[in-house]
Amino acid sequence: MRKPESTPGAPRATLSPRPSALSLLRRQPYLFALLLLAIAVAMTYALQPNFFRPAALSGNLRTYLPLMLLAAGQTVVVIAGGVDLSVGAIVSLANVVIVSALGGAEAGPGQVAAAVALGLGAGALAGALNGVCVAYLRFQPIITTFATSFIFNGAALWILPSPGGSAPPAIQSAYASRPLGIPLAVWVALALLLLWALVHQTRYARYLYAVGGNALAAYTTGVPVPLVRLSSYVVSGLLAAGAGLALVLSTGTADPLIGEPMTLSSIVAVVLGGTRLSGGQGGLLGTILGVYILGFIRTIISFAGVPSWWQTLVDGLIVMLVLAGPGLVALLRGRRAP
Repeated sequence: MRKPESTPGAPRATLSPRPSALSLLRRQPYLFALLLLAIAVAMTYALQPNFFRPAALSGNLRTYLPLMLLAAGQTVVVIAGGVDLSVGAIVSLANVVIVSALGGAEAGPGQVAAAVALGLGAGALAGALNGVCVAYLRFQPIITTFATSFIFNGAALWILPSPGGSAPPAIQSAYASRPLGIPLAVWVALALLLLWALVHQTRYARYLYAVGGNALAAYTTGVPVPLVRLSSYVVSGLLAAGAGLALVLSTGTADPLIGEPMTLSSIVAVVLGGTRLSGGQGGLLGTILGVYILGFIRTIISFAGVPSWWQTLVDGLIVMLVLAGPGLVALLRGRRAP
């Protein structure tokens, strides 16, 4: 049979190439986090079905809340093109400030409010110190926050050299409550997402992503780059202090080194959620999913009888894979090209 001739000048029907899985994950970074979360949930259920009973699940979600607050602040800093290695030390500082200001389990409502205000204020001031050094003195974020972490840890140890103190039982029971039958940690996560959605509609959010994407281009268009960077570190410090408060409510005591292992976990949660460490892209929803993924991974390691140091190994490998990922993809593409 004779093939029909094409009419000259007629537009040819072209089929758009199907998007690859890699390009889809780049456009929707939350999909990868959701996939990992589904796998982690399935493995946890296989190892320990009782984990998902309401009482057990509520208790476990409560343990995720401090890291959720910490990683939320880290997300803001990373989107703005920075990183905060002092968040764990700020958690410890706020933790001991609050318990020391409480003065014991008999503290009244006024004293509790003052102690909380002091702890949150200490976190905000610590974040402001980081922000001034990075935004106005032009210090490198990694070096700056690594150095200030020793300052904040030293201050925490000076205030409370060893674990101790106590919090009123009333505020601890409030932390363990389940308003409307839903764990408090879920309400806090929903509040963070609602606040993020509101902020996302403001000019500040556009400035934040612009500074993280290209600070020089943002500056030439009139964006107050130093002020935006400063504010990101203040937000990080404030939320880190909130994490310290959550640990007080959870444990009822204070520990000057309690936040030390949380810094790497906050970065891993941010990375798992699809926020680029180079800045300018990401969001809070992915970070919260990343926190839950980390929590389930720790549960899997615990139930499987694997040594606890595997958790640190997994955290480090995740960060290394994310850092090496773009280079590996470019290398594979170069080999496939003719």
